Amino acid sequence: MSNIKLFKTVFPIMVLAALGVAGWFFYQRNHIQRSLPEGLIQANGRIEGETHVVATKIAGKIVRMLAKEGDAVKAGDILAVLDDSQIRERVQQASFALASAKARLEASQSAYRLLEREIPLGIDRARAAKAHAEALLAKAVAAERQSARDAERYARLAEEGTIGRQKSEHAWLALTSARSDRDSAESGVTQARKLLEDALLGPSRLQAKAEELKAVAALTQQAEAALAEARSIETDLSVRAPIDGIVTVKTVNAGEVVASGAPLFSMIDLDALYLKVYVPEKQIGKLRRGLSARIFIDAIPDAPFDGTVTYIASRAEFTPKEVQTPDERVKLVYAVKIALDHNPGHRLTPGIPADAVIRWKEDAAWSKPVW
Repeated sequence: MSNIKLFKTVFPIMVLAALGVAGWFFYQRNHIQRSLPEGLIQANGRIEGETHVVATKIAGKIVRMLAKEGDAVKAGDILAVLDDSQIRERVQQASFALASAKARLEASQSAYRLLEREIPLGIDRARAAKAHAEALLAKAVAAERQSARDAERYARLAEEGTIGRQKSEHAWLALTSARSDRDSAESGVTQARKLLEDALLGPSRLQAKAEELKAVAALTQQAEAALAEARSIETDLSVRAPIDGIVTVKTVNAGEVVASGAPLFSMIDLDALYLKVYVPEKQIGKLRRGLSARIFIDAIPDAPFDGTVTYIASRAEFTPKEVQTPDERVKLVYAVKIALDHNPGHRLTPGIPADAVIRWKEDAAWSKPVW
């Protein structure tokens, strides 16, 4: 009976206390909302950044890991190194092949230049030889004709008894010799003409040599490309940071064999961070891209960071559990991204909770968040 009396006495006090707490909560909330100047909207969220996945271009075994999670690196810094024993052999082979191709190209170029000079000289020599052979033929033909006339005349004189037969026979022997000289001269002319025809083929030979030179030059370029490819692969064995930033995730360790395109690290650029907040449906119509904002963090509440609204979601979503809103009755919110204009000293890093005040009226006075 005493317990019932005690309950009847305590229960009204508990109800009054609960009502008092609730009243204080709603008073504080309404008071806070009224204290925020017109033209400002507040929201909270976490600092985020665009993730850059660092992957390897080629497959291989990781022999060294030079970065770990949380490291700040510069663009171009080596993060990991893959085994290069096989590619070194390829580079050496490609270097030898290129040296051989260059030697062949140089020899072909020298041969082409020599042929280019020899062809006109050969044509001139062949023409001169032909002219000389034709002159010798003309001389031999004239000598033959003269010998024929002499032989006929001496034969008549021998028949008449004016001269001895021996002299007539000598004349016939001279004619036979002259005919032999003419035949030899004709052969010389024929040979000289063939030599000239061959010399006149020089430009065609030069053109063929030029085509051969092009082929050798193409092989040299192919060897250069093979060497460049091998060296490029050798360069890709050193995985480098694509940006200035911090390593947020390391997915592999030294000694592991990775496939081509396998992600090794995730990085975030500390100079391109943003705060992702959620704005209630009834306030989203006041916002637009390009509005100024100020971002506050608990560690330095009196030194806000300037930001700019860069993204407003086109569709509403239910309030995420980790997001606080002034009105707990708000169920639908819109995601908004506020890009940091600057991150001095890289004091802000991904994951830090922060509050934002967005000014949608230019004449509104800035105020701290009133959560």
